[in-house]
Amino acid sequence: MALSLRKPKGTCTDPECPFHGRLSVRGRVLDGLVTSAKMDKTAIIRRDHLQYMPKFKRYERRHSHIPAHNPPCISAKEGDRVNIAECRPISKTVSFVIVGKLEEK
Repeated sequence: MALSLRKPKGTCTDPECPFHGRLSVRGRVLDGLVTSAKMDKTAIIRRDHLQYMPKFKRYERRHSHIPAHNPPCISAKEGDRVNIAECRPISKTVSFVIVGKLEEK
């Protein structure tokens, strides 16, 4: 693993876990808020950002939803602030994995 992140306290046998499995992470590291953790081992992360509108010379608030793999050793819940890292595509829509919690709800 190329990132310098702390290992979670829990353990798991998930092969798509960057700490206990064989999934390598690369590319972007982002943070966001977990809005949905209802799927099996997948969570939806909301990222808020500002977009400049040149016509009005102001910024507008926007957001995006990123589906991310949620390993059992981290098990992020709704309302948690998490770090996610880019990895190889795990499924059709999932190309990020949760690598740590910043704040718990």
